[in-house]
Amino acid sequence: MGAQDTFISHLVELRDRLLRSIYAVLGAFALLWFWPGLATIYDLLALPMMQTLPEGTHMIATGVITPFLVPLKVGLMAAFMLALPYVLYQVWAFIAPGLYTHEKRFALPLVFGSTLLFLAGVAYCYFVVFSWIFRFIIQFSPKSITPAPDIEAYLSFVLTMFVAFGVTFEIPLIEVVLVRTGMVTVAKLKDIRSYVIVGAFVVAAVVTPPDVVSQLLLALPMCVLYEFGILAAQLVERFLGERETDDSSASTAIVPGAAEWSERPDETEPEQKRLK
Repeated sequence: MGAQDTFISHLVELRDRLLRSIYAVLGAFALLWFWPGLATIYDLLALPMMQTLPEGTHMIATGVITPFLVPLKVGLMAAFMLALPYVLYQVWAFIAPGLYTHEKRFALPLVFGSTLLFLAGVAYCYFVVFSWIFRFIIQFSPKSITPAPDIEAYLSFVLTMFVAFGVTFEIPLIEVVLVRTGMVTVAKLKDIRSYVIVGAFVVAAVVTPPDVVSQLLLALPMCVLYEFGILAAQLVERFLGERETDDSSASTAIVPGAAEWSERPDETEPEQKRLK
């Protein structure tokens, strides 16, 4: 099989796996459409905001088709998250044949570990951060104003926060990958700790709303996760060092007396040269 045929076969396989992933997302979307329903899913997403609004207050929709489009977007997002394990399997099945054995052992935990950490960040944002942020905002709003958030603006805000906290929770995995690939060392990560702390507060000030509570709720987990990543990177570095030691010991054991022969003079040299 020529190079062109191999390239075409890879494209065909990529197309098939993309189609399977799309079918999985559409199937999950159809399931959510009938149960529990797109409106119910949006109500769950809006629950942290609705719990902090005054009693009898509702969100508003300023667009004509916004009440239909916004729940549709939320349903697609929920369907993708529901079908994410199958999508990741398709990604893994496509790239696995081109990886070495040791790369497969590292890539598979990397894919699923990053997914779990991202979902953990989204869960932390939904169950912890939103309640604090919305309560803080409502408490500082004037009594003469009745809050009535727009549903499309709320969705945009929620997605931005989900991405920010999801990426933040990837910090330990990023540190492990950097140490595993030899790009940095654990000592270097410890040396730049102070710069990372300052950068965490700068990023939190840019990404989150302009209030102290939301900034702290993002910056503090970033600092804690960075320290946790250093601990995980130390374990990886120690494991790699022990494995290299075992490999070198095994190679020495394969050739008995290799260390002794390395210290002996070369027997192929002339006898006169050795006597000198």
